[in-house]
Amino acid sequence: MPAPMSLRLVLAPLIALVLATGPASAGEFAAELGAGYFGMSASKSADALFESSGGFTWGGAARYSFKGGIFVSAGARTFSKEGERVFVAGPTDTVARLGFPLSIRITPMFVTAGYRFREGKMVVPYAGIGGSLTSFREESSVAGRSYDESRTQGGFHVVGGAEVGRGRFRFGAEVGWSTVPDAVGVGGVSEIYGESDIGGWSVVGKVVIAFGGKKAPEDAEDAALEIQPPEGDLPEGDEPDEDPPADDEG
Repeated sequence: MPAPMSLRLVLAPLIALVLATGPASAGEFAAELGAGYFGMSASKSADALFESSGGFTWGGAARYSFKGGIFVSAGARTFSKEGERVFVAGPTDTVARLGFPLSIRITPMFVTAGYRFREGKMVVPYAGIGGSLTSFREESSVAGRSYDESRTQGGFHVVGGAEVGRGRFRFGAEVGWSTVPDAVGVGGVSEIYGESDIGGWSVVGKVVIAFGGKKAPEDAEDAALEIQPPEGDLPEGDEPDEDPPADDEG
């Protein structure tokens, strides 16, 4: 499926979701920074080229949470690996390393919509689904000659996690799975192993910086208590009489 069509299929319901919440659904804006581990779906090809199928990933996102728990976010994350070109005659044959350096970089730019459970509590679980445009870049050098290939492909993803804290600074953890089909697999090692998806699974930790939003209920109660006038501090001249005047009996 072409990338623009894939993105439209995801963005259409997300836009409808945002519009349906209405302007009265004021909520909270937050910035997120995350880092963790990404494991490639094309594991056999990655093992042959890089001797491992995963590694460090990092990125960031901006999130808006509407009143009621619905949220939308947009961001990007990147992952890179370095290895060498190889020769493989068949999927069950031995990998022959050629000694020519090879590197890849995978950078998905994503949009997610989901729901935050127990909003306003100390621990807030959440789940979401969305779409992405993923940039794939491959660089190599063979006998002093450089090769640079890049492409962009649409995909989908699902995420789930939890956020801890109610103040400005919070922490979280998230697991995710993504699919970016038909991005590779035409020629080279990925064709030998029949792998075309550059998506995968990820586990990341997050630092969240929140702005705005409603105070937790207990904070609101504290604020209400603070504005109560203290006893015995009435303005001068308004003190109640200690003894009411006696009634005249004649």
